[in-house]
Amino acid sequence: MTGIKVSDIAYGRVRRPDLDRAEAFLLDFGMVRAERTATALYMRGTDPTHHLYIVERGEPAFIGAGFYARSAADLEALARSEGVAVERLDEPGGGSRVRLTDPLGFQIEVVHGTAAPAPLPVRRQLLNDGADRYRRKGELMRPAAGPAHVKRIGHMVLMSTELRRTVQWYREKLGLLCSDDVYAGEPGNLVGSFNRCDRGADYVDHHVFYCIQGKKQGLNHLSFEVQDIDDVMLGHAHLRQKGYRHTWGIGRHRLGSQVYDYWYDPWDRCHEHWTDTDVLNAETAPNLVRAVIDTASQWGEPAPQEFREHATR
Repeated sequence: MTGIKVSDIAYGRVRRPDLDRAEAFLLDFGMVRAERTATALYMRGTDPTHHLYIVERGEPAFIGAGFYARSAADLEALARSEGVAVERLDEPGGGSRVRLTDPLGFQIEVVHGTAAPAPLPVRRQLLNDGADRYRRKGELMRPAAGPAHVKRIGHMVLMSTELRRTVQWYREKLGLLCSDDVYAGEPGNLVGSFNRCDRGADYVDHHVFYCIQGKKQGLNHLSFEVQDIDDVMLGHAHLRQKGYRHTWGIGRHRLGSQVYDYWYDPWDRCHEHWTDTDVLNAETAPNLVRAVIDTASQWGEPAPQEFREHATR
């Protein structure tokens, strides 16, 4: 391995021609403005990170993504191994980064030392369910209508014409581990690969990076965790009321198990709300799984062809 082991995904970085319109969508999607400059927008969630989404002014494009280094020493080690410099981040949130270019040409930033503001308060009501039917004794369930509450960025999904080469790069440079490799027909014919962070004995999301074998290369979607299943449903109703274009959902994935809902922004870039993922640690063995489109979800409709083939630069 020539790289390091990142601890999590930090943010997505995109370009949009209209920052006002971009901010309006992201607010409706459930993010909160962290800062805005003349040329860029920084959005956060309720978790204690400065931002999880950066919008630069320009023609619609996916620039790349940031991942957290575990320490300043790891960032220095990565810079030495790649023959590049550690840069100070001259933008809101601060910190330092090492910039790499993945096999698809996207900018991958490994960052450390960015600002960590206090979490934003979110009031959620307890559920009376089968395990404990009296947790909300005497209290009516009345979740407020409005956007979902995005907590954090969860993962990114890329489409590649060279899946094996792309996945190997992310495993080598960022230290990712295989959760599930997905094949069609023969086991050697990989069509997808779910990969998670390696934090040793600590449990992490089922995947931080998913790669799809396809006929083109680009971003399929960026994915964001919300508070709970009510938040998924409330966000769905709010985005529909606002007139945004729905993509796929609501359902529960088979691999990763998230409850999901997908939406396009005004530039037809795909964004996911999810809650309740499987969590694994480094001791969990990788799986080789046969792809079956009709059972990609435990419940919910099959993924539409438009979504399966979606990839944008």
